[in-house]
Amino acid sequence: MRIHQFACLRDNYGVLLHDPLTGATAAIDAPDAEAVRIALQATGWQLSHILVTHRHHDHIGGVPALKRQFGCTVIAPRKAQAEVPDADVLVAEGDSFQVGGLAVHVWETPGHCADHVAFHLPREKVIFVGDTLFALGCGRVFDGAYADMWGALRRLADLPAETDVYFGHEYTLANAKFALSVDPDNADLQAQADRAATVRGRGDATSPTTIGAERAANPFRRAGAPALALAVGMTGAGPEAVFQELRERKNRF
Repeated sequence: MRIHQFACLRDNYGVLLHDPLTGATAAIDAPDAEAVRIALQATGWQLSHILVTHRHHDHIGGVPALKRQFGCTVIAPRKAQAEVPDADVLVAEGDSFQVGGLAVHVWETPGHCADHVAFHLPREKVIFVGDTLFALGCGRVFDGAYADMWGALRRLADLPAETDVYFGHEYTLANAKFALSVDPDNADLQAQADRAATVRGRGDATSPTTIGAERAANPFRRAGAPALALAVGMTGAGPEAVFQELRERKNRF
């Protein structure tokens, strides 16, 4: 397996997933058709699939043009059928499919929006999470529910620590600033924030992160820790309630 990640739009990431044995290549979302074309030219790969994580326009805007040009198979969440009319295959929790020789498993991860899914490649220890989880952050809850988002984050955290997590936006420095405001004594968080500043300072991406790094440093994943409950004045509250308070505070930060 090979992965090529590239920046597009204002702060999105596009990703190409390539199976060198078969030549199959999938775009994880298609924020911008021209950016995907440039990435394909740079790699010499031929687009065979588009895997859609959710219906928001900054993740599907390039789908129609790319499908017309390449005749690729578009795989999208069943719950986003109305918003992704170009979808050839609709998927839901528990479904799996192949990109060449790569086995991809579908996880429903609602919260950011009700139709959101992640694409997990367990053999390769990689997961593409769209806007559910970010380095030191998580997606804003729109038409999903806080309980759903908390459940999705808990599920992701159960993956092996070394699992690479590719996310959809470069928000890490802003996430780090908020995280340090509520968890200032977390040495893992401070170290990750320092690494992110170095990485962004040289113009590189902070994606992917790893599950292990987010378990240790991401305040939204750590909502069950007493320090986080204390930080938001909710000592004794359950982790789901603390998570909701943290996310609402981040909305206003």
